[in-house]
Amino acid sequence: MSLVATLVANPSRPVLDETLVARALHVLPVGAAAADWLAAGIACDLAVDGDPAHAGAFDAALRQVLADAPVDVLVQKREGRRKRLLIADMDSTMIGQECIDELAAAVGKKDVIAAITERAMRGELEFEPALRERAAMLAGLGEEVIGEVLKSQITLTPGARELVGTMRAHGAYCALVSGGFTAFTSQIAAQLGFHENRANTLGIAEGRLTGKVGEPILGREAKRQRLEELLVEKGIEAEASVAVGDGANDLAMIERAGLGVAYRAKPAVAAAADARVDHGDLTALLYFQGYRAGEFAAG
Repeated sequence: MSLVATLVANPSRPVLDETLVARALHVLPVGAAAADWLAAGIACDLAVDGDPAHAGAFDAALRQVLADAPVDVLVQKREGRRKRLLIADMDSTMIGQECIDELAAAVGKKDVIAAITERAMRGELEFEPALRERAAMLAGLGEEVIGEVLKSQITLTPGARELVGTMRAHGAYCALVSGGFTAFTSQIAAQLGFHENRANTLGIAEGRLTGKVGEPILGREAKRQRLEELLVEKGIEAEASVAVGDGANDLAMIERAGLGVAYRAKPAVAAAADARVDHGDLTALLYFQGYRAGEFAAG
């Protein structure tokens, strides 16, 4: 069996059952194997005997037959599914918020800045000028607000600790790359166990934000470039990497990685990714790699 189809539900809503599996098997080639359960009610693998060139067609057929069920789907080659490099976005991916929008709330401009953030993440605005424009609106804000936001408003995405902890425990290198700010990525990376973090720098003078961002700005191409560098530094082929993000500035690294995952992503990102997680949490990336729930590490 050269291909494997993975079905994943949200752990908080374990709806995956034999009825849904039967529907899935009905649209796969004759000879597809019965479910190998990775986690009861949450995730299973279906071995598929088929040409790897047809993986996309099988994937589409499964999405169609399971369209009314809160289940994520991925069909891929079985060989090489476990990855040795994780490169991840932070805002709205590893955490549930956009940090710059939360800072904006402190100056009464959250609605204005959040609208710009949304357009930039959809790819309707160029990322770099949009970031400069938003940062300028924060000029004069006391730097202590960063710590307050981290403490009271930022939440880790469900499954984030397990994703990083499990991949690290199995020898993968984990990098957090963000179009946000190092003041946040340094803290989140430490909490989750990332080996490194890269992001933009907020200008601060005399305890207040200057409204400036350090140049050059880390955006779409810089994320892809860091992925390329890590592949060389770690001696890893692109096929052995997984990238995850939600916005337009994640597209280049998602397209370059061996497995590019769109997490609760904007439409253009979801359309371009190898896999999309619309229902599960971040442990879906582990199930896609064939990990069993019993193998998860908390980080």
